[in-house]
Amino acid sequence: MAQSHTIRTTAATLALLSATGALLAGCGEPQAVPMNDEFTSNTGGSESSNGSTATQGNSNNSAKGNTGDTNAAQDTGVYKDGTYDVAGQYGPVGEDTIDVHVTVQSGNISDVSIVGHPFTSISKEHQDNFASNIGAVVIGKPLKGLHVDTVAGASWTTEAFNTALDTVRQQASEPAEQAQ
Repeated sequence: MAQSHTIRTTAATLALLSATGALLAGCGEPQAVPMNDEFTSNTGGSESSNGSTATQGNSNNSAKGNTGDTNAAQDTGVYKDGTYDVAGQYGPVGEDTIDVHVTVQSGNISDVSIVGHPFTSISKEHQDNFASNIGAVVIGKPLKGLHVDTVAGASWTTEAFNTALDTVRQQASEPAEQAQ
């Protein structure tokens, strides 16, 4: 009888570990979407007539996200001027988020702000430290190819920010035929 109980306990433990592994598979990878995406909400800013978020480039539109498929957009390396708002998500199970607001002029980042939505007090401290220090790291730098190393000890927040920059580059990119 004891052996039967041990086998059931072991089987239950393995099932629990398997379910936990399945839940966590793919978690921890930062994600970023335009803030007027169907899965996020707008948190401010103005929207251009074409509905796209502008970061760097040659027009002075201030915009938010793109209602289209961001996976279809490609980074052409030539960007429209404007402000882009991106929601970034990260953490072991995606529990932390940041709103990234990037303004681009003539291909360079001219302003950046971060609004954190932490899940824990530790996350809040990391997000606050990151938000206080990121401007000194990126303002005046070209958007093209920009990737920042860990800022203020906030490695996951930095990863989410870098992922948000990828989304901004896609959103701000001029069409390939105009980029040439």
